[in-house]
Amino acid sequence: MTDDLPQPRPDLPAAAETEIAALVNRAAKAHGPVIKALNAVGGSLESRSGALPDRIRGVLDAGISGLLEGAYRTAGAVGSMPKLPPARDWTHRAAAAAGGAMGGLGGIGTALVELPATITLIFGAMQRAAAQEGFDPASEEVRLLCLDIFGAGGPGRADDGVNTAFLGTRLSVNGVTLQALIQRVAPGVAAVLGRKLAGQAVPVLGAAAGAGINYAYMSYYEEMARVRFALKRLAEAHGEEVVLAAWRERALPLAQR
Repeated sequence: MTDDLPQPRPDLPAAAETEIAALVNRAAKAHGPVIKALNAVGGSLESRSGALPDRIRGVLDAGISGLLEGAYRTAGAVGSMPKLPPARDWTHRAAAAAGGAMGGLGGIGTALVELPATITLIFGAMQRAAAQEGFDPASEEVRLLCLDIFGAGGPGRADDGVNTAFLGTRLSVNGVTLQALIQRVAPGVAAVLGRKLAGQAVPVLGAAAGAGINYAYMSYYEEMARVRFALKRLAEAHGEEVVLAAWRERALPLAQR
């Protein structure tokens, strides 16, 4: 049986191999109970998202680029960065849940009003994950990577926890401009947020859905950012190709289950 396990690489320290294995497991576990529940009813949510009024769908599709750019620029001003509690404190996730509940109280109208705050809060959580791995959270590269993480998938996809396309091919965004990146990621972000709005569409009942979705989304994106920036740190220390090869070798079997 041990012959089937990934073997240590001579050009990658055993400690790095162990950390990569832990990161693969961390990414897979990012799908908590609420995320699994969202996946289980994904067809229903997708149907409701597609059934959003054309006016609301148009507002979402047209406005998402502006929301992403706004979050990016706000995150660059250190003084205005979201003040999040320490990493081991769960209260920031509770704050996201409270915002989702408030957004869902009045149905789709209040959910749209709440959307920019949720995006900014999640973006700030990803910046904090970067800081924990030794990167400057306000730097242009980190903020671009946060956008890339936000748009490279989402908690509605069943394989995102170990999706090699998500974490295994883009550890940097060198040479990518802000507008080009936003154009690339905006459709995926709009799809994820469309599911969120669909869940909040019914007044009062939408409050409970909004709280659960916001909590789950905050947890998901923060965890995936921790994985992404940890891999980036390892890549800078040991070389990108060898780190990505080790990631793919361990992540692929999980993705195929």
